[in-house]
Amino acid sequence: MQQGGFGDSLGMPEIRLPRVGGGMIRIIVLAVVALIFVLTSFYTVGPEEVGIVLRFGEFVRTTDPGLHLKIPFGVETVSKVPIQRQLKEEFGFRTLAAGVRSQYAARAYEGESNMLTGDLNAAVVEWVVQFRIIDPYKFLFRVRDVSATFRAMSEAVMRRIIGDRTVNEVLTVGRQEIADLVEQRLQHLCDQYEIGIKVEQVVLQDVNPPDPVKPSFNQVNQAQQERERLINEAQSEYNKVIPRASGEALQTIQQAEGYALDRVNRAQGDAERFVALYNAYRRAPEVTRKRIYLETMGKVLPQVSQKVVVDDDLRSFLPLLNLAPGQSRQSGQSGPSGR
Repeated sequence: MQQGGFGDSLGMPEIRLPRVGGGMIRIIVLAVVALIFVLTSFYTVGPEEVGIVLRFGEFVRTTDPGLHLKIPFGVETVSKVPIQRQLKEEFGFRTLAAGVRSQYAARAYEGESNMLTGDLNAAVVEWVVQFRIIDPYKFLFRVRDVSATFRAMSEAVMRRIIGDRTVNEVLTVGRQEIADLVEQRLQHLCDQYEIGIKVEQVVLQDVNPPDPVKPSFNQVNQAQQERERLINEAQSEYNKVIPRASGEALQTIQQAEGYALDRVNRAQGDAERFVALYNAYRRAPEVTRKRIYLETMGKVLPQVSQKVVVDDDLRSFLPLLNLAPGQSRQSGQSGPSGR
């Protein structure tokens, strides 16, 4: 019985498929093999990359950017490593969309950012590590999972540095120092693990107290700022009063020293004058006594307004008119009868 075509069962005209012979199959197989040969023999390395060629899983050579040839059919495989590109790892957040207004996600990564400071306070630290691959061979073959290892090292170093600082240092003045220390110690670990990475920069993206304690933390900061303000005002007032008081005290001391020096010098002069007078009196008592009397009277008499001369042996004395204002002529005269 003759077998019907495909169209017999549907009531349609019969359609007969062409028969493929053995030669056609060979041509198809050769074409597929040639296509696979071409696709697996050539590869291109980008301008920021190097190619690491493996033969049966063993490293054989490194290729520069450009078009290259390798043994096809999976005998040699190529891994491309971006050595000229700056890479980064984000901790405590992830960038969802970069642009003028970048979008970030942080809720799902709080475990990375929650840390304990040295004074047993909590802090939320988000940071970015920027790095480059400087040795592609070590990057691919020294460590099994480079990305996970590098992230674990970065987090361990950051937690250690944060744990040695107070919360005020972490949130304010110590941020740059912390970033520098993390960069140095992370690079030391990368060299020790030989993962072929050069740490370019560590940036503290955001450092804040946890949300539940932010109000209390802000109150503490306000109280500390108020304390600093009062201290500064008191120091300013101290700087105004104390130097002036010190100057006045120094002036008083100098005046007292000058007065003491003057009194001592005067006393020494008086003593020397008295000694000289005594020596002169010892040599000529009468002359010295008379000279002292005359000198004393020379100082006293000019200060007396009215003078009366009483002397029984006085023979001639010329009375003088006292022409001082406010005094009578009679009161200003004196004569022998006024004894």
